[in-house]
Amino acid sequence: MANRELTFNEEEFIVSKTDLNGKITYGNSLFMQMSGYSEIELIDQPHKILRHPDMPAVVFKLLWSKIKEGKEVFAYVNNKTKNGDYYWVFAHVTPSYDTNRKICSYHSVRRKPSSIALNFIKPLYRSLLQAERNGGTAASEAVLNKLLKEKGVSYDEFILSI
Repeated sequence: MANRELTFNEEEFIVSKTDLNGKITYGNSLFMQMSGYSEIELIDQPHKILRHPDMPAVVFKLLWSKIKEGKEVFAYVNNKTKNGDYYWVFAHVTPSYDTNRKICSYHSVRRKPSSIALNFIKPLYRSLLQAERNGGTAASEAVLNKLLKEKGVSYDEFILSI
């Protein structure tokens, strides 16, 4: 299994859409290129097919709670490719609404994260993952909440300040 870090240009955007359960309904060509999957392999698959094992679950817990509430969320995410390579993204995930203003799907636009942000996020995620392995998602969430409290910021303020 490969384990190379892939990257893409700052001018490019990875776009995908999912249904309410997180199953992929659309991916642009860069999404398919970076993931290593074809469109046929991706459509109707859970988006977590791309979840890298080094990603702390608390990040996804936070992401899902926000978008289900109708809020946008920003997050740094490490994705795994079909062949085991990986790539980092700075994701902006938003709910999409039907004509009755009911959430009907989710839309994600991902861009290349800055190296400065990743220099901070990578060790943070390692500590969150270690806490998760020792005490579950609640332990990881406690580590994140402690950091946010120490910095005196919300999650959104923290992520956008990096």
